Amino acid sequence: MTDNDRTTLKGRGELRDEPRRTDGAAAVSAPTALPATTDRTRWFALAIVMTAAFMDLVDVTIVNIAIPSIERTAHASVSQIQWITAGYALAFAAGLITGGRLGDIHGRRRVFLIGIGGFTLASALCGFAVNPEMLVASRLLQGGMAAMMVPQVLSIVHATFPAHERGKVFGLFGAIIGLGAVSGPLLGALLTEWNLFGLEWRPIFLINLPVGVIAWLLGRRFITESRAPKALKLDLVGVALVTLGLLMLLYPLTRGRELGWPLWGHVSMVGAFGVFAALVAYERRKAARDGSPLVELSLFRVKSFAAGIAVQTVFGVALGIFFLVWTLYMQIGLGWSPLRAGLTGVPFSLAVSTAAGMSVQKLVPRFGRKVLQAGALIMGAGVLIYLWEANRYGLSIASWQMALPLVVMGVGMGLIVAPLTDAVLSEVPREHAGSASGLINTVQQMGNALGLGLVSVVFFGEIGDRLTLGQVGPAFVHAFQHALWWVAGIMGAIFLLVSALPKRPAVHVEDAAAAEPTEPAKEPELVS
Repeated sequence: MTDNDRTTLKGRGELRDEPRRTDGAAAVSAPTALPATTDRTRWFALAIVMTAAFMDLVDVTIVNIAIPSIERTAHASVSQIQWITAGYALAFAAGLITGGRLGDIHGRRRVFLIGIGGFTLASALCGFAVNPEMLVASRLLQGGMAAMMVPQVLSIVHATFPAHERGKVFGLFGAIIGLGAVSGPLLGALLTEWNLFGLEWRPIFLINLPVGVIAWLLGRRFITESRAPKALKLDLVGVALVTLGLLMLLYPLTRGRELGWPLWGHVSMVGAFGVFAALVAYERRKAARDGSPLVELSLFRVKSFAAGIAVQTVFGVALGIFFLVWTLYMQIGLGWSPLRAGLTGVPFSLAVSTAAGMSVQKLVPRFGRKVLQAGALIMGAGVLIYLWEANRYGLSIASWQMALPLVVMGVGMGLIVAPLTDAVLSEVPREHAGSASGLINTVQQMGNALGLGLVSVVFFGEIGDRLTLGQVGPAFVHAFQHALWWVAGIMGAIFLLVSALPKRPAVHVEDAAAAEPTEPAKEPELVS
């Protein structure tokens, strides 16, 4: 078969990826496996998939800043507010691994186009939602479509670019993450503040429509189809059990306060652990039967991986709690506009991006896991400084006074998020690296959803049901301080858990870029 024939077949989606060696030779052979005629179009394909990744990152951060506006104009209840954010995280987490496998089996280009098309449609449904119930349902759909779209991004990069060019590509992804972290809150604040055409918060979703349509059209033309040479089978039963267990845990958490903590809620939360036990038993049987479980349980025999999964989950809980209560504190408690709240968060985002770049390039190679431990302590210190300032200045606190604790917190977070995945994977066998990466990102999203569910306990549980206008501000300030104590405690737990990670990661970023993962990892999110 000639190179021209191969190019034609791959462009029509009729040729699958050729099997690659897993002993490190892929880094040498990969360039010759790529057709030369794709050299120009692959950069268009990269821009398209990076746009999709940017849409996902911005969509998470853009919604938080608009939550008070949604509560006010859509008359959303406390539990509905939580589900607008937690529903997205839950649907995304539940479908992340399955979305990656669907791409491996049916073609990454095809599944990517389905995902970005569905994400765009769900964004339209969010923007035109007529009531909070429709908005929550649309956010669930949006999260599910993101789970189809996002896992294909790095898979397409691996299938399109040779190993020696992926370092540059991943560097671009890092820049996109930093840009999304900064631009998301600002864009959300501006769109909400401008109240375009009297639509209030709706443009934060509708802005995805032109971007999504253009990306879908260009993706059809420029993205080359690829499939895994040997893809794992789907585990829909595992997905169902994970989703059921999380729903049984999260739904009573979010509705319990409003309903007076009924008995069925406690029964449901206890029963969730029974569902998770059933999940473990089923995954063991499936692994023995066909070797394609949703969760590769053998990975938990690796001490560093088990500890790392715990860190990712707990860290997700902390982020889920902080970012939602922080927004409510500034806009409802202090009465700030969305724009002022968005601008207040800029120092935090810049600190995260700067510290993340330094940690991977300079600090981790020299100090190893001490960087992550320092990050936990520094972020915890920033939380305590913020707590002191919130108590000291009360309702008169200014944006510039928040800059110090936010920068300290941002530096700590950047020292954690960037090197954490590499540290968790460092002792995982290479053949399981893809499955482990998918699981890491899944549990982080699950932790985020759990943290959002806990907001009803750690924040709204401290606020009375019937407040006068003069009582709202002090009540929200008090509740914010209470939530910060929780976040500080979680950072202490993360410091202890990190001690179980390897002192120095054995697998570095270059090695991970050269490997061909079975299940691609989603780039870490700085905000949620």
